[in-house]
Amino acid sequence: MSAPGAVLSRPPVQAGGPPSLVPQIALAGICGGYAVGAALGWGSPQVAKFMGDFGLSFAALVAAVSCGLYARKRDTRLRPAWVLFAGSSGMAAFGNGVWGWYEVVQGTAVPSPSLADFCFLLFAPPAIIGLLVLAKRPVTKAGWICLALDAWLIGGSLLTLSWSLALAHTAHFPGRSVAQCALALAYPLLDIVLVSMVLALHFRRASVHRSAVNTAIAALALTVLCDALFTSPLLREHYRSGQILDAGWFAGSILLAYAPWVIRRAPGDLGGDDRATRQARRPQTPAGRPIAGSLAALAPYLAAGVCTLGILTNVLDGHRLDHVVLFTGCTVVLALVVRQGIMLLDNLTLTQELAQKENHFRSLVQGSSDVIMIAAPTGVLRYVSPAAAGVYGRDAEELVGSELASLIHPEDLGRVVHEVRRFLAAPPDVEPTTRIECRFRAGARRSGGDGWLNVESTVNRHHGGLIFNSRDVTERVRLQAQLQHNASHDALTDLPNRALFTERVSKALTGRRAGDHDTAVLYIDLDGFKQVNDTIGHQAGDELLIQAAKRLGDSVRAGDIAARLGGDEFAALITGDGTCDPSAREFRIHEIADRLRIKLSEPYRIDGRDVRVAASIGVAFAEPGVTPAGLMRNADLAMYRAKQAGKGRVELYAPQMQAEVARRAELATKLRTALHEGEFTLLHQPVVELATGRVTAVAAHTRWRSVQGILFTPAEFLRVGDRGRTAEEGDRTAELCRWQLEAAVEQAAARHRAGHQVPVAVRLSARRLLDRALPPKSIESLLARHALPSGALVLELSDSDPRIPLDELERRLVALRRAGVRIALDGFGSGYAAISALRRLPIDVLRLDRGLVDGVVESARLHKITSGLLRIASDLGMQSVADGVDLPEQVLALRAMGCTHGQGVAFSGPLDEHRLRRALTRDSYPLPALSGEGRAVVLSGSRLPVRHGGLAGPDALVHPPLRPNSETSVPPT
Repeated sequence: MSAPGAVLSRPPVQAGGPPSLVPQIALAGICGGYAVGAALGWGSPQVAKFMGDFGLSFAALVAAVSCGLYARKRDTRLRPAWVLFAGSSGMAAFGNGVWGWYEVVQGTAVPSPSLADFCFLLFAPPAIIGLLVLAKRPVTKAGWICLALDAWLIGGSLLTLSWSLALAHTAHFPGRSVAQCALALAYPLLDIVLVSMVLALHFRRASVHRSAVNTAIAALALTVLCDALFTSPLLREHYRSGQILDAGWFAGSILLAYAPWVIRRAPGDLGGDDRATRQARRPQTPAGRPIAGSLAALAPYLAAGVCTLGILTNVLDGHRLDHVVLFTGCTVVLALVVRQGIMLLDNLTLTQELAQKENHFRSLVQGSSDVIMIAAPTGVLRYVSPAAAGVYGRDAEELVGSELASLIHPEDLGRVVHEVRRFLAAPPDVEPTTRIECRFRAGARRSGGDGWLNVESTVNRHHGGLIFNSRDVTERVRLQAQLQHNASHDALTDLPNRALFTERVSKALTGRRAGDHDTAVLYIDLDGFKQVNDTIGHQAGDELLIQAAKRLGDSVRAGDIAARLGGDEFAALITGDGTCDPSAREFRIHEIADRLRIKLSEPYRIDGRDVRVAASIGVAFAEPGVTPAGLMRNADLAMYRAKQAGKGRVELYAPQMQAEVARRAELATKLRTALHEGEFTLLHQPVVELATGRVTAVAAHTRWRSVQGILFTPAEFLRVGDRGRTAEEGDRTAELCRWQLEAAVEQAAARHRAGHQVPVAVRLSARRLLDRALPPKSIESLLARHALPSGALVLELSDSDPRIPLDELERRLVALRRAGVRIALDGFGSGYAAISALRRLPIDVLRLDRGLVDGVVESARLHKITSGLLRIASDLGMQSVADGVDLPEQVLALRAMGCTHGQGVAFSGPLDEHRLRRALTRDSYPLPALSGEGRAVVLSGSRLPVRHGGLAGPDALVHPPLRPNSETSVPPT
């Protein structure tokens, strides 16, 4: 037998259990004890009368109370039946109590008729109605007619037999009154009706609470049997209270008291009635009660046979055929004929409905796109719908007779067997169906050969076997796999994305090789990729990324993984080989990273042209205690250091890199705090005309006032923002630039109103000028708001980045010049893009770089270069400003070369507003002059270095102590 066959052959687990035997044993003991006492006469006639009257009354009262309590506590459909049984038992208890009043209390014979007779007569009607409530209610009129006919068939046959045997004699008994004869006939007639209902209910009883109903029927049947024996003339004449006949009535009452409490319950089930109702609604197997079904079919014929037996008895005794027997027999035969006719019509209707349902079922099964299979308990397929040809590529006839285990993929068979066993062990009302997904063997018409299809099946129970409603979900499984692949891979390069790469790094750090500290992460960035997008287009950039990803994927080992993290950033996870020597592992990983760098830096062939980019790679090792996020962060920091060190190189992570990041974060926090709390201030340094010493402009310098009272330049903070890799850092630098521009314009406007008509120069990078943080027209609106006249603002462009679009910058500068803003080119002579900017941009002022001014006296080469640059400025009609003029020799040399203006500590350092206004009031600074060969005369108050004779040379200069440019003492107020 196959594995599924072994599973299907297991019987399902029964949910419930039989009732406890303790109440049944106690019940049998009570009834048996009463029967023994009745058989022995109870020891004395008085005790016998008491037990025969009040004992029966007590038993009936117990039955009434029991049925009443159950009906009060349990709100079910059968509740009215138990109320009626309680009322019927109450009548019996009252009747026996009246009987005992006459016999035991008063010691007299019971009169006939008496109140007890009426109570006993009222016992049957509630019981009959209660039996009707217990019966299965017909759903059609024909069903109600058949129920009435069945009751009459049983009752009429019993009446015929009883009338022939005894009732005819009772009706013609001489010396009795009409009331006595009617009472004598009422008992058996009601018993016949009650017996008829008991027998009819036996074949039509509802399946709900079957144990309780059977016990109640047995109790009423025992009571009716005792009533029948009591009404016979032979026993009636010799009956005395407390005899053995009373034991039958006593047992009937005790059984009826026990009947409602015998409902079976599952362990832990608090709702026995609800459970019984659900079990009744569950489809019952037709093979469960074959004998009962046969008796139900033979019941009409048995009734007719009993009726015929009564007539024959009457005839064989030699009596004249009684009219009651004749009339009853004819009605029984007529009822039998009518009932058989109704059953014949019902059978024809049911046959037609069954044929229609069968055709409907066949059409649904054969026309369904799903495959329906029925598996026997042995695991062999009994039936397969025709849809198997289209779904599986195999004919249904080919599959019928096959074992289910041979059609399921071996890797899925164990899981399927486990699920089937679990499903069969579960209660059917808790889990009626289950769903199984597995791979199913397909035919050549679906797979071009032996192949497998993904099949989803809904499984139901069927006569110990299973019904599979299966459908092909291969395309859905493929789509899910594709979606899962897309979720974990980059759409452009098909490399693993950041999420999958992080997961692999986590597995490498926590897996079985977590102790191999030579596992490393390589963080790769393509240098110059942005220029590719800007020059030849994004499509070419995408093609470059695809080729780079292919090179990276081909270059790593089989056990390693390469991924694209986003943009032009890639990563690789290099697993270790167990090397313990740190120098050996660094050499190995550095060699791998350098090989990847060379491979990624080779020319890329795109659209018929060679495109070159470099690769900066950062390497971080899986040191003890590092997390996946920390390892990737370390590799990122190393890559950023490689880009800072000149790009196109490999850098290994060092702990000081993290310390530098922490320092930068601390400085960025200080910058944000200083911006929000207004700790920045502006100092101004005079720009002096070298020919006259007159102050012609002031240059604005931003300083940060520290807690110690020292003003620091924000150069380091500006580098944090300009080189920062987050938008937040760039936003802080832009905010600082906006504050500097607004403060400079505001203070310049105040000085103009005070009569100091000197322009202010503000240094601003070209990148910030084109940034969205400084919207167009913002400078123009600022000048208009403070009423600063034309020419009073000079913007010093301090950025020579060749990537800045000169066309856009030119348009912006032209618009500013129309608004009266003068443009200065800062750092002239230091950047390779200065000549291009000088050719394209509308420049008014050239500011010589400090590096040229520092060596203009000592170096003949720098002297010639500076002289040439100043000649260019003069030929273009531009003003020239030398930045960093700190020595008197520099003043003389620059003036001799044609420089028009100078700025530096040779004249004045940065001043606060109070000292600046005093300097503007003075309007000029003294200039140095030569007195004798090679001797400089230092003018009073200039704070210039003093030369003590001899030729000019660096050793001959004595500088007074100066503070560095990054630190300026707070001027006194």
